[in-house]
Amino acid sequence: MPIKLDTQLPALEILRSENVFIMDNERAQHQNIRPLEILIVNLMPTKEATEVQLLRLLANTPLQINVDFLYMESHASKNTETQYLRTFYKTFDVIKHRYYDGMIITGAPVETIPFEEVDYWQELTRVFDWSKSHVYSTLHLCWGAQASLYHKYGINKVSLTEKLSGVYEQTVENPTNLLFRGFDDSFKAPHSRYTDIPEELVQEKTDLMILAKGKEVGLSVLASGDLREVYSFGHLEYDRDTLGNEYLRDQEAGKNPKLPVAYYKNDQPEEGIQMSWSLAAATFFSNWINYAVYQETPYHLEELQKHY
Repeated sequence: MPIKLDTQLPALEILRSENVFIMDNERAQHQNIRPLEILIVNLMPTKEATEVQLLRLLANTPLQINVDFLYMESHASKNTETQYLRTFYKTFDVIKHRYYDGMIITGAPVETIPFEEVDYWQELTRVFDWSKSHVYSTLHLCWGAQASLYHKYGINKVSLTEKLSGVYEQTVENPTNLLFRGFDDSFKAPHSRYTDIPEELVQEKTDLMILAKGKEVGLSVLASGDLREVYSFGHLEYDRDTLGNEYLRDQEAGKNPKLPVAYYKNDQPEEGIQMSWSLAAATFFSNWINYAVYQETPYHLEELQKHY
């Protein structure tokens, strides 16, 4: 939450220059407050696990948040019962007339498939197009980020020689950006993917800012100047066991996977997992909620049409 201060306090300008979350008393007196409306487009097969991961991070704020879940009606889920989806999720036709302060689009295990061959591609692109006039800020995760960049900017993913799996160090390229308020110069985050987005194409085809990247992972976080578009190619939302479960799944599938990098203590699974990204995850999601959404979204969400 912001600190409310007198407009004449000398410290005010210093705090503003450091991107500290402050609000002068004049603005506070005229501020309308209501619950934030967040839509989660959950494309992951293990829907319940992803729900817990994201809700845990969204709950790390004193703001009241209303959450809707969206699933792709054109896709037949193999891991989640239809009754569960119909009970706890909504379809696009149900929510298309609504407006949201923020939206999260998750990753999906379809990286090796061309975008247009994903069975719900047309439905997902409808969501992308609709969000321009119905959502203030969208946080795209992993494949969700790649898919949006392809649809909006024509940037295609490229295949890696082997799966990128592990916990990697990334550097903060733009430390004054509000999404990285409270970060050190570098941080660790899980990555789990077979494909990558070339940095040169992002620079050539978009005006997006590169906020974080790493030697092993390449681009890590991108955002538009107004933070209405945020792209994260890692998985800060992953909990302690997620990479390990993916590793075991790939083993059982006969894929002969390598151990996730810097994930197990001393690279020995029997010694347990070294958790090293929870603070970065909590800070990043809190910053997105506070700075990209709460401080900028209009009180009357219908006004989003004016921003389109």
